[in-house]
Amino acid sequence: MHKIFPFLQWLSTYEKSFFSKDLLAGIIVGIILVPQGMAYAMIAGLPPVYGLYASLFPVLTYVFFGTSRQVSVGPVAMDSLLVAAGLGTLAISGIENYILMAIVLAFSVGFIQIVLGIFRVGFLVNFLSRPVISGFTSAAALIIMFSQLKHLLGVSIPGSNKFHQMLINVFEHIKDFNPYDLGIGLIGIVLIVLLKKWDKRIPSILIVVFIGIIAVYFGGLENKNVKLVGEIATGLPSFSMPEVNLKNVKEIWPIALTLALVGYLEAISIGKALEEKSGEETLDANKELIALGTSNIVGSFFQAFPITASFSRSAINAEAGAKTNLAAVVSVIMVAVTLLFLTPIFYYLPNAVLASIIMVSVFGLIDVSYAKSLWVYRKDEFIVLLLTFLITLLVGIKEGILLGVLFSLLLMVYRTSKPHFAVLGNIKNSDYYKNVNRFGDEVILREDLLIVRFDAQLYFGNTGFFKKELYKLIKGKGSSLKGVILNAEAINYIDSTAANMLIKVIKETQENKLQFYIAGAIGPTRDIIFSSGIIDVLDNEHLFVKTKEAVAYFDNPDAVSALGSKVAYQNTLNGN
Repeated sequence: MHKIFPFLQWLSTYEKSFFSKDLLAGIIVGIILVPQGMAYAMIAGLPPVYGLYASLFPVLTYVFFGTSRQVSVGPVAMDSLLVAAGLGTLAISGIENYILMAIVLAFSVGFIQIVLGIFRVGFLVNFLSRPVISGFTSAAALIIMFSQLKHLLGVSIPGSNKFHQMLINVFEHIKDFNPYDLGIGLIGIVLIVLLKKWDKRIPSILIVVFIGIIAVYFGGLENKNVKLVGEIATGLPSFSMPEVNLKNVKEIWPIALTLALVGYLEAISIGKALEEKSGEETLDANKELIALGTSNIVGSFFQAFPITASFSRSAINAEAGAKTNLAAVVSVIMVAVTLLFLTPIFYYLPNAVLASIIMVSVFGLIDVSYAKSLWVYRKDEFIVLLLTFLITLLVGIKEGILLGVLFSLLLMVYRTSKPHFAVLGNIKNSDYYKNVNRFGDEVILREDLLIVRFDAQLYFGNTGFFKKELYKLIKGKGSSLKGVILNAEAINYIDSTAANMLIKVIKETQENKLQFYIAGAIGPTRDIIFSSGIIDVLDNEHLFVKTKEAVAYFDNPDAVSALGSKVAYQNTLNGN
């Protein structure tokens, strides 16, 4: 049962001292979750109340299935933007149909996450490299911020997922701005920023919401055409099955897959970061996929749009001292109380206040320092980040992240096709053999022996590079060369194409009166050397554990110890 319901693990060891900390953390996160949920629903193009719906049953479901004890799930800015971007490309008529598709999207995201979790393919998220995520989130943050300008200015501005088009639309309508909306929004931004700098424990978002409501109610700002949230449906969401059909699935599966992977990445990265701080490791990658998937599916039965872990709320939850997922139950209760009794209060909440909350929240997603460090130390990865950023910003959200992953994979393929190829020499007065380019005068170079190290797996993509570089070095040695030693310590795999190439290279070097040796191969690589036929073209005892043994054998065939020979030729699938 503990494997199916992870909450039983912390429930069985729950201490009385935890309750006060969970209660306080749950109240603080609940206070923030109500306005944030409404704000993120607006990003997704949905009525604010759907943000509260997404903060109920999905969060409660995660309590039972989630493996992290401090992660706070619910509506988040990134997923909300992806929802808007994905559904915005479809021909959807009317807000009712739009809401329907958002709910179907939540079900689809949950289904994909559960399937990925069952088949234990959470590793797919590893293809979303940090440069891709950084470029994508930075661009998405800018898009989110500028999408809120219509609420900050109090004007109707056509939406777009392309940054340059958003700028054009803003400049075309900026002359019609409402100074009261702008003033409320700017004051909200300043207050949130200042209060956070003063003391992070201060509920700045709640204070700004309270001030905004009071200002509208007592200041008569409703008569000044200030845009308000307006009437919010009272009561909990009713249970209903999402209308999933083949047509809907065909239309939304690309954005559903994107949301499933991005949402999972956010949850895992947040969970790992919190575990590093707390020192308590409970996160299970594949179980987390199932937890998020179940939360999204259950949420779709109660009119919720896709959810995942929140950076800001999870950090606040941890800082407030949450010990278990019981804190999330307290947050859910607060959202439920709001829906049952407090929604009339939010009638007077200005949209500009929600816009200020969103703009401050997502500003932290723009990571300039990481881009600077890549520019200095990893220019190739900086290019991946920049391309992802520009495509997301100027072409589209989905295109940005998908092409970013493609660029990242192409960079990986390029690197493995031309890996580091080092010539080794003996460090004076030692048994070490190191890169001659790094140790200079400390290395003894021999004219009669070439020692090389290939720092990657050998596969079809780099066989040509290996052969070309090796022959270039052999030619450079000239007629004095008598032997070649391949240090295979870094070669963890040899595919069939590379094995055939290596067999040909060994035969050709032997035909040219050169001895060929392999040293340092780990167990799995030795298995391949035996099973692929490479061992058949090596002369007797030309496979060694250490480079120094290969050199010793080259100088004196009787110098190799019986133990070294036995270890080198130990053919076992469990070898090291």
